[in-house]
Amino acid sequence: MNPQEPEGKPACGAAPPGARSEGEAARQVREMFGRIAPRYDLLNHLLSASFDRLWRARTAHAVAKLLRRPGVRVLDLCCGTGDLTLALARAAQASRITGADFVHGMLTRAAEKSSRSGSRASYVEADALAMPFPAASFDLVTSAFGFRNLANYQRGLAEIHRLLAPGGEAGILEFCEPRGAVMGPLYRFYFRHLLPRIGGAISGDAAAYQYLPSSVARFPEPEDLSEQMRRAGFRTVTFERWTGGIVALHRGVK
Repeated sequence: MNPQEPEGKPACGAAPPGARSEGEAARQVREMFGRIAPRYDLLNHLLSASFDRLWRARTAHAVAKLLRRPGVRVLDLCCGTGDLTLALARAAQASRITGADFVHGMLTRAAEKSSRSGSRASYVEADALAMPFPAASFDLVTSAFGFRNLANYQRGLAEIHRLLAPGGEAGILEFCEPRGAVMGPLYRFYFRHLLPRIGGAISGDAAAYQYLPSSVARFPEPEDLSEQMRRAGFRTVTFERWTGGIVALHRGVK
């Protein structure tokens, strides 16, 4: 076990069933995403009705001004199969984009997609809580639907803050539970009952798609995550909900 991984009850972070420590939570998350990697893109697009493509494109558009700066350095954290990494690369043109994830199977698919598209993005296999880069290495750090799976959210925010240069920006796109009288119940019914069945049937891994709704329910509300970002040292912290409150883009400046 990594000496930085404390024993005992998991801190505020991902908590797959049976995980008794941050180390166990991280191992279970890595193994789970490794198992579903072959069908990951298909299920993302199917289960979100392709809204996931729109959300990533909208995130890249939201940070486009920063991406257009000469020599900007960008890290896409918990990049999975690289969809946001590629969206950032398209918007950034000549800038340097690095995708990072600790699931080898996901990175293999990300590299294949980059090669097919002619993207200059590069990838590194690494744990988001202990990245192999010096402090102030990046001007923008993003994460789309991956931050929620970290074993410790506060440590994740602290690591993002460390990686950013002064004036750099973080952008975290994550699911949240809508509050509307109509959208809220519909969302919860779909997320808790239909999505696990569909995802489990297609992926062959029912547990992974039972974990998804529980991880969203456990994740801090946008207001709470904003407060955690402020405690981690970020300023000008904002968030905006999209698509009826299903997802939110969180932003903060170092």
